[in-house]
Amino acid sequence: MEIERKYIVDESNHKVAVQLDIETFKKIEETLENYGLIRLMQAEKPDDEVFDLEQAQSYYRTLKKTQ
Repeated sequence: MEIERKYIVDESNHKVAVQLDIETFKKIEETLENYGLIRLMQAEKPDDEVFDLEQAQSYYRTLKKTQ
């Protein structure tokens, strides 16, 4: 994935932030969420209820997200 970055700099020309287009941000966000979901699924215990991918994604969307 090619990521086009636009840097925001301070008065001393030090990079302080990066700006991404919304589609790139959404792809990164989805990738991170999927990674976290997979890690949760791998951490299951033998007596835990097992979800298939669709059930797990549905459950994940109901969880409260931190900002």
